[in-house]
Amino acid sequence: MKLSAFVVTAVLAVSSVNAALDAKIKAKGRAYYGNIIDQNTINIGQVTNILNTEFGAITAENSWKWDAIEPSRNNFNWGNADAIANWATSRGKLIRGHTLVWHSQLPGWVQNIGDRNTLTQVIQNHINQVAGRYRGRVYAWDVVNEVFEENGSFRNSVFYRVLGEEFIDLAFRTARAADANAKLYINDYNLDGPGPKIDALLALVGRLRGRGTPIDGIGSQGHLIVGQVGNVEAQLKRMGDTGLDVAITELDIRIQRPVDSTKLAQQQRDYETVTKACLNVPQCVGITIWGVSDRHTWVDSTFPSFDSPLLWDDNYSRKSAYTGADTALN
Repeated sequence: MKLSAFVVTAVLAVSSVNAALDAKIKAKGRAYYGNIIDQNTINIGQVTNILNTEFGAITAENSWKWDAIEPSRNNFNWGNADAIANWATSRGKLIRGHTLVWHSQLPGWVQNIGDRNTLTQVIQNHINQVAGRYRGRVYAWDVVNEVFEENGSFRNSVFYRVLGEEFIDLAFRTARAADANAKLYINDYNLDGPGPKIDALLALVGRLRGRGTPIDGIGSQGHLIVGQVGNVEAQLKRMGDTGLDVAITELDIRIQRPVDSTKLAQQQRDYETVTKACLNVPQCVGITIWGVSDRHTWVDSTFPSFDSPLLWDDNYSRKSAYTGADTALN
């Protein structure tokens, strides 16, 4: 059956508006339940159907990172990044911009800068170009990403080596000028339990606010392990106590191989626990799952002894993990 363009557009609009997990979290007063897409998944119908019907916010998994967008100085490749932006906006999805300043997936020409003035100009230009291009289309930017080591010290990135802590202020102030209405986040991982890393991040947030640096939110990535999610809510509350928005930005809950029914049942409980944790912290605005299907996940290559971190399995069938998230939202 051939459908008219009007009917196709109407179907897309309805599927977006009625996004199941997203609609339920919005009914609880939150902003979104989101997921990721990129060039490896944007043309897979099973993935895009799930994104259309379940999720209300989109993050580009890799296409908005520095090495993908500006591989050489002032040489910007917009094709893949634009494709993600256009896919999301045409379907009425919020966009989380990920990420403007990060030590990883950073081209060598930036890594090799040793001059303060040069690096300052490079950071400003990159943010102005990227945030400026998508100005008004992005709900929130991860302005700086993963600035701390596990012991709470600053990561020895080119940004910190050359500019010290002020690179963070520079990035946030430049992002605010480039995209005035977007929410500006600091984002990091392993903020899910007490320790020196989250202590350092909260102290940094206090200093930034004391200096009048524009910051709106804290992103806790949430790359978790089955059976180890019990501290999430308490840490989200600590972040919320700053008065900033809080978001779980890259949630997955991986299972130690071999995967069995007992571990999958625990994963279901864990997704319910983490989703409830966000709902129990008033400042928590939303959750982004870091992938649709277990067929397409960074866990496979990064943690080869782990598997099955997401809500849909390798065959795009809902797992019991989905039921966990859904139960929390009900």
